[in-house]
Amino acid sequence: MQQKIIALPRLNKLTPTMESTALKLMEEAGELAQAIGKLRGLSGEKVEVNEKEVMRTITRELLDVAQTAVSLMFVLEEQYGVDLQQALQEHVEKLRRKGYLD
Repeated sequence: MQQKIIALPRLNKLTPTMESTALKLMEEAGELAQAIGKLRGLSGEKVEVNEKEVMRTITRELLDVAQTAVSLMFVLEEQYGVDLQQALQEHVEKLRRKGYLD
């Protein structure tokens, strides 16, 4: 199984809750969707931006989503005692059962 491993830091200047972080995750996902739609011409607006800048913007928004998701994982571990290693194993097994992995 090929993996993409990206380590993102625990943000230490915030006091996130599960609720605030989940809302932030939705906000960031919306910004990613907006960037993809607008910059790829799906919004109906004519946009003239070079492809390299489009990909740079989309990548930045994706990393904002990933960072916020990782922040939520820290909240689940630290505030609720969730075992993310176990959850990750269960997630991979689910992907295998659904036929997404060999």
